[in-house]
Amino acid sequence: MISVLVVEDEEIMAEAHRIYVERVPGFAVAGVARTGGEALRFLRHTPVDLVLLDLYLPDMPGLEVCRAARAGGLLCDVIAVTSARDLAMVRSAVSLGVSQYLLKPFTFATLREKLNRYARFREEAGEIVAQRDVDRVLGTLRGSSELPKGMSRDTLDTVAAHLRGHPQGVSAQAVGAAAGVSRVTARRYLEYLVELGLAARFPQYGGVGRPELLYRMPMES
Repeated sequence: MISVLVVEDEEIMAEAHRIYVERVPGFAVAGVARTGGEALRFLRHTPVDLVLLDLYLPDMPGLEVCRAARAGGLLCDVIAVTSARDLAMVRSAVSLGVSQYLLKPFTFATLREKLNRYARFREEAGEIVAQRDVDRVLGTLRGSSELPKGMSRDTLDTVAAHLRGHPQGVSAQAVGAAAGVSRVTARRYLEYLVELGLAARFPQYGGVGRPELLYRMPMES
C-alpha cells in the first residue's frame, strides 16, 4: 500500500483530494496537513511514500516545504498540486525533485492517471540493470522530458515570458516578432503551452472576417 500525505489549506479541496486518493486501489491517505509547518511536522514523525503538495500555503510556499523536507533527509516523492501556470514555477518544482505536476482544477480521472503512473514507476524501479531501464522507468513516471522535434528550450522560454508580459492576450504574430520566429512557428510553441495547461487561447472578435486567436496565461484560481 502506497501511503500519501495530502497538503492543502482549503478544507473542501483537502477533503476532495483525500477522497480521490482513497478511491485509487493501492493508495491510502496517511494524513492531511493544512499548512507547510504541519506537513513538515507530520513527515518527521510519520514517513510516507508520496506527498500531494499544494504550492500556495498560508505559512510558506510549497516549494519551501519541499526544500525543507529534502534538507531534513525526508525523501518522500512529491506531486505538486496547484493553480500556478508559470513555466518558471514548473521548472523550479522539477529542480527540487517534484516528480509530477498537477494543475487545478482537475478531475478524479486525471489524478488517478498520475497515481497509477507513480505506482508503475515504483514497481519498475527495482528492475534497473542498464541505461535503457533508467530511461524507461523515468519515462513511466514523468513522460518524455524532451521538447517536440524542432523546438528549442530558449524559444519556448521567450514565448512564455512574452505571454506573462501580456495578461490581456497576445497574437501569434506578435509573439513571433518578439521571439524572432515566424507566426506559424510562434503558434506551434503557443499551442504546445496550451497542451501543457500553461496557456489558454481565445478568439477576439472585431471587424469583418474570422476572429483573431489570442493567447494568454490562464487566470489563477
